[in-house]
Amino acid sequence: MEVKRCGWVSNDPLYQAYHDEVWGRPVYDSQELFAKLCLDGQQAGLSWITILKKQQNYEAAFANFDPKIIATFDQQKVEALLQNPGIVRNRLKVNSIIKNAKGYLAYVEQGNDFSTFLWSFVGGKPIVNHFTSLEQLPAQTPESEAMSKALKKLGFNFVGPTICYAFMQAVGMVNDHLVDCFCYHPPQR
Repeated sequence: MEVKRCGWVSNDPLYQAYHDEVWGRPVYDSQELFAKLCLDGQQAGLSWITILKKQQNYEAAFANFDPKIIATFDQQKVEALLQNPGIVRNRLKVNSIIKNAKGYLAYVEQGNDFSTFLWSFVGGKPIVNHFTSLEQLPAQTPESEAMSKALKKLGFNFVGPTICYAFMQAVGMVNDHLVDCFCYHPPQR
């Protein structure tokens, strides 16, 4: 019997595994959320599969998304990263990860919890939508617009409302699996 997935998933095994095991599953770890937010920012203007295929390269290039290490990256490190064919070699995008790391550190060094902050935009628990077709999925929502504005105030960039909504979908803040997808009813944590 064929498994029913959301219509955006291709036959690529990597994409299917991402859909089946990662996308839409709630993530609460602050550093994991930071990493995912940075990766979603790299997607701007590209397809997600492009970034997904480069994810391990990004993890290697950006110290497994450790904000304390990334925040120390200087111009020489940026130039080296721009020579790395395993990532998207766009100066603005490379610099955005460094800028986001600094914003993240400034926020948590004030005693704040990044996960609690991000999850506050959905009331601390996933919003479960009941979409039956891809056309119903929004590109952004009032929640993603609010998250975008708040992140920008913290010094983040490449966090527009559309990127924030894709992030919210990916980390399970919203369940946008279509109702006939086998992942619609996620396992309880």
